[in-house]
Amino acid sequence: MKVVFAPDSYKGSLSSMEVAETMDKAFQSVNPQVETILKPMADGGEGTLGAFSKAVSHEKVHFSCTGPMGERRDSWYLILDRNRAVIEGAVIAGLPLVAEEKRNPDNTTSYGIGEALKHALDHGCTDILVAIGGSSTNDGGLGMLQALGMKAYRQDGKEADIYGRDVHSIKAIDFSTLDHRLEEVTIRVASDVDNPLTGKNGASYVYGPQKGATEAQVVTYDHALENYGKLVEIACGKSIMEVPGAGAAGGLGFAFLSIGATLQSGAKLVAEAIHLDEDIQQADYVITGEGQSDAQTLFGKAPGYVADLANKYKKPVILISGGLGEEYTQLNTVFTSCFSITPAPTLLEDSLKNAEDYLFQTTVQIARLLSI
Repeated sequence: MKVVFAPDSYKGSLSSMEVAETMDKAFQSVNPQVETILKPMADGGEGTLGAFSKAVSHEKVHFSCTGPMGERRDSWYLILDRNRAVIEGAVIAGLPLVAEEKRNPDNTTSYGIGEALKHALDHGCTDILVAIGGSSTNDGGLGMLQALGMKAYRQDGKEADIYGRDVHSIKAIDFSTLDHRLEEVTIRVASDVDNPLTGKNGASYVYGPQKGATEAQVVTYDHALENYGKLVEIACGKSIMEVPGAGAAGGLGFAFLSIGATLQSGAKLVAEAIHLDEDIQQADYVITGEGQSDAQTLFGKAPGYVADLANKYKKPVILISGGLGEEYTQLNTVFTSCFSITPAPTLLEDSLKNAEDYLFQTTVQIARLLSI
């Protein structure tokens, strides 16, 4: 029996690699003869670098950059084949990097992501993949674009600062000072959402609250990004505020579109890079998972993409998640069967603390059934 493990991370508890290793250990404890292939996945957010680093030859590049709160921090990205870079926004300006009690989009910036791009350009990279999910920002990519040379001015003619709060005061944008090397490279952005920049389905309303925005801030940020977005559109000569994905990562998707990047399915990009398609063709079973599964899993999330591949080759595909949310029965349209690892009603804190043990025990039961 050959089993492919291709899970996403259990956010807040286990990385995608840790999930895959735990699943593998469970199967080996039941049947040491089983052949397993570990293919940890990601969909453009946290864990993207980990998925690449486990699957493809690479150089790990360390550099210093601006963190989400303006602090200096050490970070890293990957270079593949000398001129291809993979950058993960979550390790530079991700929400987990900001203490919960300090989360406020007024005080966060995407500046460090622009610094990472410049660092990759300095190293001669001409093909850059950026995973933007999991950000702590709602600045419309203001900080990132400033790091790349864009000028943003306030009403008094002075340059705006780099934080989310500064989006509210911008009156003019100048793209003429952007790093000219951006015109000579290919930038692909891995994302798992299709929200526009503004409106009820936009960056502020949908994702602002989880980044610490109050109800009042959500409204003011939506208005500010509407104004900022129009100024950027004029400066870059493109109509991009309504493009699906523009609202990803607090508007980072929009900022990348303004400099000529393309937005693509993060799960698809990762799966192609780790050659998941080839392994699934040879498998008897495919097992995936994530921290919380519901109907949204079917729209761009890594487990949903894994299921699509498995169905393509008529392979049974099993979902093992930290929890199954509302309308989870919709998942049975693409998954052979779905499981939650929580053994009994419990607090979230307990689930996070014991995720590895719960996952192991649940996977053991599934392995016992498949080994009959």
